[in-house]
Amino acid sequence: MSYQLNREIELLKRVFLSLSTRVEENVALAAEAFQTLDVVKAKTVIENDIEINKEEIDVEEECLKILALHQPVAGELRYIISILKINNYLERIGDLAVSMAKKVVYIANDGTETLPVSFDFRPIMNKVKWMLKHSLDSLVQVDAPLAREVCREDDVVDAQKREAHNVIVGTLKANPDQCEVLLNVLSITRHLERIADHASNIAEDVIYMVEGAIIRHGGGDCAPKS
Repeated sequence: MSYQLNREIELLKRVFLSLSTRVEENVALAAEAFQTLDVVKAKTVIENDIEINKEEIDVEEECLKILALHQPVAGELRYIISILKINNYLERIGDLAVSMAKKVVYIANDGTETLPVSFDFRPIMNKVKWMLKHSLDSLVQVDAPLAREVCREDDVVDAQKREAHNVIVGTLKANPDQCEVLLNVLSITRHLERIADHASNIAEDVIYMVEGAIIRHGGGDCAPKS
């Protein structure tokens, strides 16, 4: 790797790390806002997205500049391609956090002070935050085994989301007057599931970056490459 290419990649890593940290923090803040119906935190999530969008563009521009000027190959090329794809996932995750926050504001403005459903959302929120954190850690640490662990946890979130869905639907049937609020709660659980899906996608791209193995769409599984 040339000196100049190495400098460009190190700069990209710093910009990307800043973006991933902001996204991770915003997801955690959106989860806290949902748990307590905290409008102030929810509005902070929405405001934070402005800077996240700017940094997402910065990462993309850095990737494209490196590709155009240095034409990297092999491991460096896989790294840049992976960052481009993961950057897109982070932008989507950021948007999902904002959507969660907007629904929290709606629920709170409806006069609801506590979540009108007897379900503990902390396990699914904690699992989603864990998956996002460790998918990004696996990238920074170039850790394919950790990425595979993230992939395996996606089934856990799917099961938690189904459990939440069943409880919310049952509550909705018993309390049709709370239809709009409960539908917003249901949407938030779907957003959490989608964040987990994107975290799993990030982990899959880390595995591709490290091993050159494509495990998406039946191209492999979470078992270590032999």
